[in-house]
Order: sequence, then C-alpha cells, then structure tokens
Amino acid sequence: MKGFAMKKIGEVGWVEKDKPDYGPYDALVKPIALAPCTSDIHTVWAGAIGERTDMILGHEALGVIAEVGSEVKDFKPGDKVIVPAITPDWYSDAVQRGFSSQTGGPLSGWKFSNFKDGVFGEYFHVNVADWNLAHLPEEIPLEAAVMIPDMLTTGFMGAENAKIPMGGSVAVLGIGPVGLSAVAGAQLQGAGRIFAVGTRPNCVDVAKKYGATDIISYKDGNTADQIVEATDGEGVDAVIVAGGNSNILIDAVNTARAGSVISNINYFGEGDTLPIPRVGWGFGMADKDFATGLCPGGRVRMENLADIVKYGRMDPGLMATHVFHGFEKIEEALLLMKDKPRDLIKPVVIIDENL
Repeated sequence: MKGFAMKKIGEVGWVEKDKPDYGPYDALVKPIALAPCTSDIHTVWAGAIGERTDMILGHEALGVIAEVGSEVKDFKPGDKVIVPAITPDWYSDAVQRGFSSQTGGPLSGWKFSNFKDGVFGEYFHVNVADWNLAHLPEEIPLEAAVMIPDMLTTGFMGAENAKIPMGGSVAVLGIGPVGLSAVAGAQLQGAGRIFAVGTRPNCVDVAKKYGATDIISYKDGNTADQIVEATDGEGVDAVIVAGGNSNILIDAVNTARAGSVISNINYFGEGDTLPIPRVGWGFGMADKDFATGLCPGGRVRMENLADIVKYGRMDPGLMATHVFHGFEKIEEALLLMKDKPRDLIKPVVIIDENL
C-alpha cells in the first residue's frame, strides 16, 4: 500500500509498505476523509517526539471498515466509522485509574504517527476496534465529522478541565481549530463571557459564531492586561490555553483570577522548560491551578461528540476552510497546514465521499 510519511526529521514523502497486520480484536480501515494537524507539523519539522523513519503520518480520520478480527462484535466490513486520534489499550491500569489517554505511559494512548503508522495510508490499523471506533452518522457531512476525532475532543476537553462555573468568564488563548472548539465547548459548558484571543479574520468570525463575546488582539496591547482591564481588574474564572509558544503561559497566569483553573490543551513541541510568572502566580500561592490532559478517545467519547454535531449544537464544518479531493492531495494539505496562510483554519482531504 501507499502512504504519506515522515521520512526523517524535516523531510516527508510517499512510501510503499505492506498492509498492516491486525489481531482478533482489531480492524483494518480504509480512509474516506482525513485532516492534517499542527501536531504533524511539530512531529516532522520540530522533531517534537524524536526521530521517526518512514512513519506514515496522520491521526485524524473517518474510514470504512475493510477487515475485522474474529472477536470484533459491533463492526463489519463496509461500516463507515469515526476513528479517534487517541486509541487506548483498554485493558490497562491507567484506564482503571481514569486516565485512558495515558495507557502505556505519558501520551501513549496516542498511537497513530507516534508509535505506529498513522492514517495517511491506503489502509491503517485500529486496536480494540469495538472500543476505539464509532459508527459515523450519515447525517453529518464528512468535512464536519472529521473534526470530531481530534479538534472537538481536544477543545471540549479544554473547556471540561477548566471547571467553568455557570455564567463564568473564560479566556481562550489561541483560536485555531482547537481553540475554536474550546470556545464552542465553553459555551456548551455554560460560560457567560468568553474572550477569544486571535487576529485572523476567518478565525474571529467563527469564534463569534461559536459563542465568543469579546475578541482580543495582541496588536492592541498586552493580552493579559486587556482582559484584566475588561474585567475590572479581576481577571477571568477560567483560562484555556490553545495555542502559542511557551510564553503563552505567562499570559494565562496573568489573565486568571484567584480560584481559577488554567486548562492547557496546547502542544508545546519545542524547548526544555515552560515559564510561569512568579508574581502573577502569587509566588506560588495565588490559588490559580493548572489542568493538563491528552484528549479523550474511545467509542463513547466519539458517539457523544457526534450527537452534539448531529443534533445541531455546533457545526464543526465551519472550520474546514480548504477542502481537497483525492488521496494524492494529502501532501498539499499537510504543507498548507505547515505554511498557515491567513485564510486557513483547517484543511480537509476527502478521499471518496461515495463509499
């Protein structure tokens, strides 16, 4: 089979490989819609997870079942499925402790394009298919549904972890697709005032549609100062960090008020340490807490998110600004994600919408 791969740090290209093997509880899947992620960019060009050789990229996919193992009960060849970016090993200690995304060690629930070939191939392997796949509702357009496996589950987790009080104020720092999903998640969690920090016109427009009440631009001055001033010197009840370099944490701490949670969903792909402002953090005693996490995967999570989309609670398709058609367009879509033109939110590749 053919796949688009990280050949080494700083280099990508097409490779030929055998179709993946699969066990009795697993499935072999063909992609029908794919989306590149900023994490793929960090992996290749920043070497964020170290050297990988001829590893097929990608972890955001919708697919159609090609083959299943003998013990798979709920899926059969021909079924259209949502494939979560995070596919835990459900028979593990971490699952029983409530941290399914961390099975096997830190971030080890993230297997695609990390420990094994990802979804940018003509076929890909899914472990524990009955627990890691969800049926794709036919009512949801592909360009909207392909946001569920990573963008929605990550952004919504940011809002969930932030413990937003009903009617509380929230600042979302960074409004790329994950941050936009966090804005929508914050609204669904019952936030009152939602500050969205970003400048790209497309992103600002979608942020408003998802529930942002205030748009903050760094061009108008220090981000934290603007938000603190707008809240009469108090700061916000919750901060969701969804973009930026390591210095974004300085803004996050300085934006938060006492009793708040700073929920990080940003992937810091470079550097050895992350800064926390000593005074803004009250010398370590300001009652400002941090929450982190790797987005939840698994079948139930995907089904719940699909219902949010299916029943019109939010439309993730608004983030699909560039839609390509054909497997060979994966390379173009990935490089577009790397270059990030100002009109880009998220590129999507439709492989075959007639399957």
